[in-house]
Amino acid sequence: MLSLPLEYYLVLTAVIFLIGAIGVVTRRNAIIMFMCIELMLNSVNLTLVAFSQYLGNVAGQILVLLVMTVAAAEAAVGLAIVLALFRNKQTIYVDEIRLLKW
Repeated sequence: MLSLPLEYYLVLTAVIFLIGAIGVVTRRNAIIMFMCIELMLNSVNLTLVAFSQYLGNVAGQILVLLVMTVAAAEAAVGLAIVLALFRNKQTIYVDEIRLLKW
């Protein structure tokens, strides 16, 4: 089996994380922001799996299961909040929602 060096995985995850971070900072659509956060979490998962494979233990892969569980809960709660905001304000752009301001 052909194994890629660890650096390739780290460069890939850095690029994926950077794309997600830029998406969170530049986009104002709440659904796209959640998608970018999920992209960032998936890049962290890939890093954990790469280091777990490189070091030869399964602790990183077990931590990935925990991160995936938290990401699924975050997606469910986040989309429920977005749906509730859309029902009340008829928009999902975070600049137009001033619900939490006095």
